[in-house]
Amino acid sequence: FLQGGDSGFTMARLKYGGGGNWYWGYSAVPNMLRFLEDNTNTKVNEKIVTVSPADEDFFSYPFLFLTGHGYMRFTEEEVERLRTHLTSGGFLFANDSYGLINDFKREMMRVFPDKELVELPFTHGIYNCYWKFPSGLPKIHKHDGKHPQGFGIFHEERLVVFFAYESDIGDGWEDPQVYNDPPEKREAALKMGTNIIIWSLLN
Repeated sequence: FLQGGDSGFTMARLKYGGGGNWYWGYSAVPNMLRFLEDNTNTKVNEKIVTVSPADEDFFSYPFLFLTGHGYMRFTEEEVERLRTHLTSGGFLFANDSYGLINDFKREMMRVFPDKELVELPFTHGIYNCYWKFPSGLPKIHKHDGKHPQGFGIFHEERLVVFFAYESDIGDGWEDPQVYNDPPEKREAALKMGTNIIIWSLLN
């Protein structure tokens, strides 16, 4: 669903416990929103929003962005509220900023004990709904030589969680001087981010 009315699309950064750097990448979200507005017909809300599943206004933010590279943990209440949110139209994009996968998988098993993270085929619409990525996720920040993979969790055939593994799209959203990623890598990261957002709004 489209959200925010006149305020435009909001990307809410999801806070979690455990010290896994949920706040990582200060310039990433503003740069992504600016690119989205400049290159699509999507109006954005540039206000920086951070939200916890326990917050009173949590359900006001359909699109959640999670990143980090360490330990993460949700409380039982947060698990239940996150499940309710995602099965009621919400969407979670999780960016592996290297080292997040084990904790993320464990927490998603708590949120959806009857579902699995499955790798999406390159033909999935998230890779071609706006910009074309025939080989799937782009490799943005080369932490190691592993191939990037896009994983998802579906609820009633709708993609509710998208996990970008070994791609680190969020690094590519950052200001150029932060990681010195080449311009073409940053552009690919912003374009893939656009696809993820557009897909979430259309489905």
